[in-house]
Amino acid sequence: MAAVKACNILITGANRGLGLETVKQLTEDSCPKRHIFATCRDPEGPKSEALRELVKKHPGVITIIRLDADDPSSIKESAKKVGSLLGNSGLNLLVNNAGIVARGTIQTSSAENMKNTFSTNVIGPLLIIKEYLPYLQTAAKASGTPGMSCNKAAVINISTVGGSISTMPSLFSQFPVLPYCVSKAGFNMLTVLAAEELKADEILCMALHPGWVKTELGGEKVSVDVLVSFVLFLAQMWEICQNDFQIELTNTGFLKSLKLFSANNSSKFHV
Repeated sequence: MAAVKACNILITGANRGLGLETVKQLTEDSCPKRHIFATCRDPEGPKSEALRELVKKHPGVITIIRLDADDPSSIKESAKKVGSLLGNSGLNLLVNNAGIVARGTIQTSSAENMKNTFSTNVIGPLLIIKEYLPYLQTAAKASGTPGMSCNKAAVINISTVGGSISTMPSLFSQFPVLPYCVSKAGFNMLTVLAAEELKADEILCMALHPGWVKTELGGEKVSVDVLVSFVLFLAQMWEICQNDFQIELTNTGFLKSLKLFSANNSSKFHV
């Protein structure tokens, strides 16, 4: 991965699965000034043990921050804490990775399941972008370079083919997760509208689909190759800028390739 100048990254849902592996990969490059804010719902809980061990290996690089995407007050407090640690620096990259899956169909989905899923998967990311926006704006202004890129200031929403109106109907019988799919469709629209609103600040917004990943949410029926491929791709996001380019990923999941984003196609959802 190409080295970058001083950069600050925040990743939600960083204590397990894709979030944790992303933190691991981003700590292994040679950039000495990188700082990663790894957020999770319960930093002291058993599910965060692997993240705590990672911090011990990289104490000057990773800071664990409590952030519950289902709790607006938690989101606000996390932003205050991160802001105090950033000082005059801005936030270059916000990765909205936290999410939940709820099974259900028209006949079995409950109002409670729909509300809970929307709260975490749509309202949470909206409030996170809102609270961290001042730090993203600071980073964008401080860059001194025109255009949009992840080196400058960006919001990356980890989405799914489950939110695709054109693709998901053919998969629904195999994956009856209506609350999740509907929430992710809303999540994709959030990305589109955030990109439209934030382009004036030259903040890049995109939604990425990592494929069917072998995680607690994704299940055990897939090869870890998807996770490895996606994380390697994620580590290259610093190259995303004005110019389109393509990375070929060989795996057994949904992904075969990703056409990456530029100022001209920011907000698009690619699978």
